[in-house]
Amino acid sequence: MIFNWTFTGTDPQKVKYFLNRQGISRTLLKKIKYHGGAIKVNDQDVTVLYLLRSGDRLTVLLPVEEPLERIVPSALPITVVYEDPHFLVVDKPAQVASLPAHLYPLDTMANRVKGYYLRQGYSNQVIHIVTRLDRGTSGLMLFAKHSYAHAVLDQELQHHQLHKTYLAFVAGQLVHDHQMITFPIQREAGSFIKRTTGASGRAAQTEYWCVRRFQNATLVKVQLHTGRTHQIRVHFTAIGHPLLGDHLYGGPQTEGLERPALHCQQLRFYHPFLKREIKLTSALPDDLMALEQSLANQSN
Repeated sequence: MIFNWTFTGTDPQKVKYFLNRQGISRTLLKKIKYHGGAIKVNDQDVTVLYLLRSGDRLTVLLPVEEPLERIVPSALPITVVYEDPHFLVVDKPAQVASLPAHLYPLDTMANRVKGYYLRQGYSNQVIHIVTRLDRGTSGLMLFAKHSYAHAVLDQELQHHQLHKTYLAFVAGQLVHDHQMITFPIQREAGSFIKRTTGASGRAAQTEYWCVRRFQNATLVKVQLHTGRTHQIRVHFTAIGHPLLGDHLYGGPQTEGLERPALHCQQLRFYHPFLKREIKLTSALPDDLMALEQSLANQSN
């Protein structure tokens, strides 16, 4: 993939500093240098130390990426919410893991997206997951289609410029209409999976707004300000309101619900190549719509 810029600065600037401002990291520059990429100014090969002058045309050719053989393509379909040459956003169903692991080696979103890339005939079949979701969580998942797109959105994540909004059904009626939960999160002693809150944990911030109160549950909109493992599930458990269906954290079991009642409803990020914000939404899946109706009926 090729990217072009025209340098308009009044003072000369090294190529590496200009590209860093465009989101091309040092790691990606090394890949360009050693793995078949190229950097040209006015159609001539240059190094990253070359001084750009006003009017220079800078071209970067990204190297071909080798796909990981351990990610086996799946023939199962995906639901595409948004796609362009740089990004793919899909609607992940519940009970599908994001990446292959020992328990789920084949049928994950990475496998399904790789199969989709193959069926579409895309030359780059490397899987770049920008925002992953827990296996039991449904909703919007963002993939980058090349390493440059991934690097730019990683920077957005680090600077809290990429936003995900969730809907969750939690046990009981929350007292506050709006609250920020700030308990640090750490791994629970003796468990590789479970997390808990604790003073020695990593800083975590979860903001929520009540959307609808039921007799024995509350529907909340949740905005994450940090990205800790199981953060929403752990934080609502810590305040005494675990997610419905979340057996790992003691959430009440509900008929017809086989997973935590959590859905990534909205995704918002700045598109660095189109120079505009992308805002996407996903409707509640069938099991959570049925849950909402059931809770409403119980409250009448």
